[in-house]
Amino acid sequence: VSVRRLSRAVREIDRKVFHLCGLLVPLTHQLLLRMGFGSDFCIGLCVVITVIGWAADSARLNLDVVARNWPMARILREDEKTQRTGACYFALGCTVCIALSPPSIAMASILFLVLGDMSAAIIGVSFGGEAVSMKLGRHGKKSMEGSSAMFLVCFFVGSTIFATVHLREYPVFFGAFTATLTELYEPLNLNDNLTIPIFSSLAMQWAFARIQTCSGVHEVGVMQRFIDVLLRPLR
Repeated sequence: VSVRRLSRAVREIDRKVFHLCGLLVPLTHQLLLRMGFGSDFCIGLCVVITVIGWAADSARLNLDVVARNWPMARILREDEKTQRTGACYFALGCTVCIALSPPSIAMASILFLVLGDMSAAIIGVSFGGEAVSMKLGRHGKKSMEGSSAMFLVCFFVGSTIFATVHLREYPVFFGAFTATLTELYEPLNLNDNLTIPIFSSLAMQWAFARIQTCSGVHEVGVMQRFIDVLLRPLR
């Protein structure tokens, strides 16, 4: 990382490390399903958490005492100090994704957001424009390096989750490509924490339907096998 970008890169890394807490969403979802809780329970839990999160953020925006004591104030972007945080849209995006998608596709889509978006931000801030000077995105603030990193990470994550699915490359490609384009252009001017998991999950469902292996999305991938090992004594 060049010296002129060092401070900005450090701030972005600090922010995105916190975003890794988002990994708890697909992990908890899978654990609850393995423990026998139904999809309706998981969706209801997501709705409750989302409502609480939006209510807390509304208090931050309208009550000075809450804003002054907000525990994550140091990682807020400038625009988030007067608008809803990305965490609100993340919770809503995960809730809609889990409600609309089979568990494995929901897990992949949320990981696309957590890991893919993190890679795009860190690589883009650190190395964007170093190799390719072309600026991308709605406002020309995105880089080829960041978008390439996101696509590769999403494709790797999806290929790992659907490792046992025949022709997995087809739906994984469309899911990763959709996630990357969504992060790049922010369609409908919506926060990408909301749109990335929803759009990528819909793209993968469409692609799985195209290859007529929708039943394959329920096969056990790497993360599910790991959870099976952890929960074996409970069965």
